Amino acid sequence: MSSAGLPPICILAGGLGTRLGSMVRDTPKPLLEVAGAPFLEHQLRLLAAHGAERVVLCVGYLGERVEGLIGPERFGIAVSYSYDGPRPIGTLAAIRRALPLLGERFLVLYGDTYLRLDYRAAVLAWKESRWPAMMTVLRNEGRWGVSNAVFDGARVTAYDKRRPDRGMRWIDYGLGGLTSEVIGRAGSASDLADLYRELAGAGELFGFEATERFYEIGTPQALEETSAFIGELGPGRSR
Repeated sequence: MSSAGLPPICILAGGLGTRLGSMVRDTPKPLLEVAGAPFLEHQLRLLAAHGAERVVLCVGYLGERVEGLIGPERFGIAVSYSYDGPRPIGTLAAIRRALPLLGERFLVLYGDTYLRLDYRAAVLAWKESRWPAMMTVLRNEGRWGVSNAVFDGARVTAYDKRRPDRGMRWIDYGLGGLTSEVIGRAGSASDLADLYRELAGAGELFGFEATERFYEIGTPQALEETSAFIGELGPGRSR
């Protein structure tokens, strides 16, 4: 990582997008049109504005179409590809497969999210914390999905995506940070959510607070909201 840039960013873009129905029959979710362009282009433009230099796209369903459109470079970002194979392998397994391209310390981003936060500040705070992993969190109170995390101002002390507790007030914002050492400790687990839960329970998950709502394209309604928001930014703009 250069002094001005970010560590490599692993974008998890291999999901089937089943909640989007026929919209993803012939188009992988990252390439769905949002405000006149494939969603992934908006995501990469935003990352470039925050100093991203290297991205590894973990692709699965129709991944060849993603690589064919984006290519090896976009908006000044070098782009590499890691393929899941003939069937979905899970988010953590996809990261594990991509490790040779990611190195010792990297960020993880879901491929269907548009996140407005200070990426550099998150990376710096995580590094200074000396904890091996990071989760960005948003004070949610059930506004945008089900709250699934407990945050004490420094660490995420509890996280459960599958069985969230009613007392949880925060939500996983969609950007994380991991090290290869932590991945090595995860054994054969295939889901990133399971690793986050274990790290939170062990007191090893640094938390960085985001303050702007997230946008995503996981459902038809969310896709419409995100398209409207990005459309308001105007051509070639990001924030």
